[in-house]
Amino acid sequence: MIQRWMAAAALFAASLYAQTPFTNAVDFGFKPGATGMENARALQKAVDGGGTIVVSRPGTYLIADTVLLGSHTSLIFGNNVFLKKVAEQGPFTHVLLNKGALTKTWDENITVSGLQIIVNGVDVRNWKVYGLHGQIAFFYVKDLKIERFRCLDLGRAQYGIHICTFEDILVEDVIIKGAKDGVHLGRGRRFTLRNGVFETGDDAVALNAHDYSVGNPELGWIEDGLVENMHDLSNPEREIGYCCRILAGAWVDWHEGMEVQQSDTVVSGGRLYRVQMSPDGKVFKSTTRPTHATGAVVLDGINWGLVQNDVTYTAGVRNVTFRNIYLSKARVGFSVHYDNDRYSRSYYPGAEVPRQENILLDNVRVLFDKPVDLIQIKTPVDVVTVVNSALRNNGVAFYSNKAMQDYGRTRLNVIGCNFAGAPGQKLVTNRVPGKVISLKTSSSVEMRDGFSAAVAAGEGRIEVDSDLTGLRK
Repeated sequence: MIQRWMAAAALFAASLYAQTPFTNAVDFGFKPGATGMENARALQKAVDGGGTIVVSRPGTYLIADTVLLGSHTSLIFGNNVFLKKVAEQGPFTHVLLNKGALTKTWDENITVSGLQIIVNGVDVRNWKVYGLHGQIAFFYVKDLKIERFRCLDLGRAQYGIHICTFEDILVEDVIIKGAKDGVHLGRGRRFTLRNGVFETGDDAVALNAHDYSVGNPELGWIEDGLVENMHDLSNPEREIGYCCRILAGAWVDWHEGMEVQQSDTVVSGGRLYRVQMSPDGKVFKSTTRPTHATGAVVLDGINWGLVQNDVTYTAGVRNVTFRNIYLSKARVGFSVHYDNDRYSRSYYPGAEVPRQENILLDNVRVLFDKPVDLIQIKTPVDVVTVVNSALRNNGVAFYSNKAMQDYGRTRLNVIGCNFAGAPGQKLVTNRVPGKVISLKTSSSVEMRDGFSAAVAAGEGRIEVDSDLTGLRK
């Protein structure tokens, strides 16, 4: 009886297996010991049919060209499998890219699991899509999952993971180290980034709704997301950027005689165009309207690149929660700002003002003692809430980059936080003339004897309702 049951179970398992076929990339010649181009061609053949593709044999696989993934594809790498970039036929940018990125056609239902990339110095921006430069990159993608991704040698040109124009993405269990951004997002909605360790010289996570002209291929809002269980470690080789950059922007309709500079955006004929020039601070007068439907065209000495065919006048971040964030690197944790320099002017004078909305920080742990701002805010924001967090000599600072006159009111709620700073710790600093900040703290715990908090209103106003020593009435 037992033998009959075991035989029946085996037949049932075999039938299930037969109904869920997968492709082994080795059957197409993808293997350690092959050249980078041989492996690129073999892996491309393996994924062209979609379905589930596995790379199970441990080893280091050379890769010398971009592999394109289509819809309904799961690419699964086994343990101790590494893809090592090599420049056999010249440097290349992406290891993986979705097929629709090349035509702005939506791909969907893609999974990449277990990928470990060795950049090996092959770190360039040879554009397949202008502004897209992740080691793995996705553009026009829905229902994307990236899990257990590793890259420990990012260079200064490429991000680890770059995703723009998306819906419903999950990125989890990543370890990214090196000189550039870890996970860099452009416009999109509904996202989760979780369980990440970053040791990056630039931003660990970038939510860049606006960006340099070379930083993202399209512009718009990033919304409805969760970033959780992230560790920002110190990178001694390069100390710029933030744990998280939140970048906003706005622009206007093209009009004759307008002055533009590198990365400026205009709306013309139902399309968005951007100035794609050198970041030298040079200002140009535009007298000829851009109207081309593809690529880039030089008009009045200005290289206008077509960005997108759907019109928006603002870009920003809203409805995003940051939870369980551990800050070991002594730098600004969260920066909400506009660019205003020779590389990019996020806000064009006279444009509609984009207001960031509903930013929540939950259980943020500052693990260093250096007096560095937890949050810097340089754009209008309606409300920022900080809950269940442990702060040292850290506060929230509001700045003006002289992009506009009115930065609006911001409500700052600080609930259930531990304070371990020095006496007179500046909890809020306001450097924006005329700005009103409503600060409310409650259920606070003062961790040191003699602790007191303070605020600096500058030429603005701070309305305080606080339970902290030094602030409570």
